[in-house]
Amino acid sequence: MATAAAEKQAAATHVDVLIVGAGISGIGSAYHLQEQCPGKSYAILEMKDTFGGTWETHKYPGVRSDSDLYTFGYRFKPWVGTPIASAQAILDYMGEVIEENGIDKHIHYGHRITRAAWDSKTNLWTIEATRKSDGANVVFTANFLWMCQGYYDHEKPYMPDWPGKDSYKGLLIHAQLWDPKIDYKGKKVLVIGSGATAATVIPEFAKDAAHVTMLQRSPTYFFCSENRNELADKLRAGGIDEPTIHRVVRAQIMHDQAVMTQRCIDEPDVVFEELKMLVRAFTGKEDFEFEPHFTPKYRPWQQRLAFCPEGDIFRAAVAGKLSVVTDELDTFTETGVRTKDGTEIEADIIVAATGFNLLMMGGIPFFVDGQPVDWHDTINYRGMMFTGVPNMVWVMGYFRASWTLRVDMLGDFVCNLLNHMDKKGVKRVEVALRDEDRDMTLGDWIETDNFNPSYLMRGLKQLPKRGDKPEWRHNQDYWAERDQIPATDLEGSEFLYDGVRAGTKVTEAA
Repeated sequence: MATAAAEKQAAATHVDVLIVGAGISGIGSAYHLQEQCPGKSYAILEMKDTFGGTWETHKYPGVRSDSDLYTFGYRFKPWVGTPIASAQAILDYMGEVIEENGIDKHIHYGHRITRAAWDSKTNLWTIEATRKSDGANVVFTANFLWMCQGYYDHEKPYMPDWPGKDSYKGLLIHAQLWDPKIDYKGKKVLVIGSGATAATVIPEFAKDAAHVTMLQRSPTYFFCSENRNELADKLRAGGIDEPTIHRVVRAQIMHDQAVMTQRCIDEPDVVFEELKMLVRAFTGKEDFEFEPHFTPKYRPWQQRLAFCPEGDIFRAAVAGKLSVVTDELDTFTETGVRTKDGTEIEADIIVAATGFNLLMMGGIPFFVDGQPVDWHDTINYRGMMFTGVPNMVWVMGYFRASWTLRVDMLGDFVCNLLNHMDKKGVKRVEVALRDEDRDMTLGDWIETDNFNPSYLMRGLKQLPKRGDKPEWRHNQDYWAERDQIPATDLEGSEFLYDGVRAGTKVTEAA
């Protein structure tokens, strides 16, 4: 086995840093690596035939961001469009980043990784992949692995095993697998689900479908707003340059989001009343009825707050284009579905907006010194590094704030770490529990009373464990981490360099 491993490494393409994924995380990470570690060679391996990640995967009608682009956009490239943008606008923006910074020559498209193995003797990752164009098996080696592939399965979405599915005579499709060629004009469309995807696709369906029905097990919170940023518009009118606008507007939005997040904890009932006021304002109906279809059973932001530009989903309901049924699905029928209370819903097309299947590390088999890695047996360090796994960082973004805020933050962290290792003259870094951490309580990745969407709850056993100290958890709190992570002491005792705990004095004889 050792000989085979040596042969693979000898035949491999070597880079200092290997980035996995050419989505929003991978492209941003590549930019930071080029800027902050210009001497490092790198490659990006991407399973798809093009860049974009989630924005390339989803093609359902109206697909758009549910985070504002002033914070979802990178800090280094100003966003100049509407705050909520279409998938195509986001892809265009990413394409500009790639072209402007020469990132394209580093991307290897159509490469599906089949194995990732760390060898402590050589301090190298060996990455095996299958190249789509010719089916060849190719090998890369890297000193450092930067995992930017996201957190869900791009090929197999979550579809419940509903009774009677085979009896349905119409078209049943998951939103993630939507084919843009599907014609829904004049059709009766049923959308199962009430989260961000449903909030996006329903107003678009409502424009041309005969009628749309949303079937939900439980209601979701919606935040209605104009799709514009008043501060950005005022600054532009005043002739302020776009980089300054981008920086100032980002800061204002992040401040407002921090206030909102805290208020959802401190005064959830007041926040809900304000959300209702926005719905009434955009629909023009002071008597808009929220019971039972728009009154969630959890507090705001305990699950993702669905953004609703211009109140579009509520305006579709007021216009008679949308009906809402709140109940559990009992069975499919030949013409649609029947709910637990006996309600029959007829539909020509049924769209499952039922969410993702969480997929840790893209489902890639990982090995450290010949032993398989079970991620649930590891303990996460600030949601990006894992005990027992050297020279690797995983980008997991935020759910309450824009994902990309953490891409930029971890870009700084990784580059600082790589430069620190070079300065120390070491080849390996990993994290390990300190003496004071040995008896701390361990739990699942995130507390269910903090954030509990269904896909995360279904996949918790795939994810690493968390501790009860700030260093050993991903708290989903950008406003705390923006101070904590940049201030990380890279010589803290949780770091091991070449197997030696930071801060440990090594004698000359040793």
